[in-house]
Amino acid sequence: MALVNVVNMQVLDNPAPFLSPFSFEITFECLQPLSDDLEWKVLYVGSAEDTSHDQVLDEILVGPIPVGINKFILSADPPDITQIPEGDILGVTVVLVTCSYRDKEFVRVGYYVNNEYEEPYDEEVGPPKPLDMTKVRRNVLAEKPRVTRFPIHWGNEEEENSNIMQEEPQQQQSVEGQMLEEAKGMGMGMLGSMSVGEDVMMDGEMIQ
Repeated sequence: MALVNVVNMQVLDNPAPFLSPFSFEITFECLQPLSDDLEWKVLYVGSAEDTSHDQVLDEILVGPIPVGINKFILSADPPDITQIPEGDILGVTVVLVTCSYRDKEFVRVGYYVNNEYEEPYDEEVGPPKPLDMTKVRRNVLAEKPRVTRFPIHWGNEEEENSNIMQEEPQQQQSVEGQMLEEAKGMGMGMLGSMSVGEDVMMDGEMIQ
């Protein structure tokens, strides 16, 4: 049984300029006292073709954690555009918020992100180069998060080694991979057209 459950996550200041920070209001429930802090991380996917362009925008430790409902705001700097291939700056990508306990990730929330150039341009020619990043706007599809939960052991190290094995990293990355596959060739309009009633989860449930 998970001792920490994400109850709600809201994307603040959305839509926003590309160069503005990401901001998430996170509400979670802690069912029992924890002896260690929780590690929260924001990851931006820079390219669907190469994971080396993924960027950790921020990672923080939160603790000690009182039992009950807890709420905080997680802010992260915008991605470094010099680490993103020029052809991948605009269009649809993914931002992930993860939480780990004792270096074991137990929940991952993924959002589609659409980056658009605010000024009109010739579609056949493409936007001006180099891009004026002050004219790029970021829109997070906040209504359609994908939540995946991973079983971990919340006890001491000896119990953990004898009773549970952490899922392979490749399995944990499946949310990101499937979201990127769906995002290829799709605009924000197509993603946003999915009705609220459709199940867009990999696992777990949609957080409202």
